[in-house]
Amino acid sequence: MKTARPYRVLHVIDSLDLGGAQVVLENLIRHGDRERFEFEAAAMHGRGVYWDRLSALGVPLHSLSFHHKVPLYVPRLAWLCLTRRYDVVHTHLLASNVIAKPVATFCGVRVRINHDHCNDRLADPRKWTLPADRITNRFSTHVIAVSESTRNFLVEHEGVPQGRVTTIHNGIDLETYRPRPEQRAAAREKFSLPVGAFVVGGIGRLTFQKNFALFLDVASGIVRSHPNAVFVIAGTGEDEPTLRNQAARLGLGERVRFLGYVGDMPALWPALDGLLLTSRYEGLPITILEAMACGVPIVASNLDGMREILRDGENATLVPPGEAATFVAGVRTLIEQPSLAARYAEAALATVRAGYSAQAMARNVEAIYLRYLEGEKQ
Repeated sequence: MKTARPYRVLHVIDSLDLGGAQVVLENLIRHGDRERFEFEAAAMHGRGVYWDRLSALGVPLHSLSFHHKVPLYVPRLAWLCLTRRYDVVHTHLLASNVIAKPVATFCGVRVRINHDHCNDRLADPRKWTLPADRITNRFSTHVIAVSESTRNFLVEHEGVPQGRVTTIHNGIDLETYRPRPEQRAAAREKFSLPVGAFVVGGIGRLTFQKNFALFLDVASGIVRSHPNAVFVIAGTGEDEPTLRNQAARLGLGERVRFLGYVGDMPALWPALDGLLLTSRYEGLPITILEAMACGVPIVASNLDGMREILRDGENATLVPPGEAATFVAGVRTLIEQPSLAARYAEAALATVRAGYSAQAMARNVEAIYLRYLEGEKQ
């Protein structure tokens, strides 16, 4: 039965630093139904670059500990659950799944949702992550997977019953992310990029998963034969010093630009002629959706989640992960065959507009909340 007040939803995430899960969280709040739900968000530790973005949406924010190694997040999360009396606790990323869901369960929160953004546990060198995730998923009322491949992973490797996991693809704001060719010159000036260059972007956290070391190897292979090519990396992370040293060893100089964290991504996309994504594993990256919506052609690792939206030779170039020479060939094709690149971009734009809006994602997630709050219980 529907309550007189809006349902209280607490989103819990490992951190509010740079990442696709943080973008999903922002979109769920930004496009959420404020008449039916009151949203709050909690970071397990620290604040991060998304703290101010979420604060601007007018929702209460909580930092549960000043450092991930200091487990103040357990008592503080318990206190929040007991005093705020949330109807839903919705967790994002591994630590939140492993820690926050059991705490919410023991504090009597009716609905515990886990949002699984990537089936990365098999690739994680930490051997405890898969069994820990498997055990704590038993505390989930329902699990949301960002791709069918992630859903299949949860069912086959983690034993989640098929009826308790639903695929909801990520979505973006299609009004914000759209082709803006008229802003190309201004975007190049804003980011100090040559007006006539062919600019290839790499966007994301500078971590093992994203494999920016391969990105730099591809850049090295391209600039030798295409002196007009420039590569830019938008993001921060633990691998940045190593990557800067690698770029120097490869003699890339000004041919690779490290932009750091870019808070205004819609301003960067018009400056790019292509997106290069060299990840080792993914779910359904927000970066891919943004590139598609902005009309930027894509060369990406041929990973399971990506194959659900990208089709090699139709709306993108998909490359076996780790094959530097094949990535070089894919980027070279974008440079040398602009009509083919434009055709890929047009097909990708049609794909993302057909079913990947942030509004649709938010409504689908809220429908799961309501299934358990107002409908049958499982």
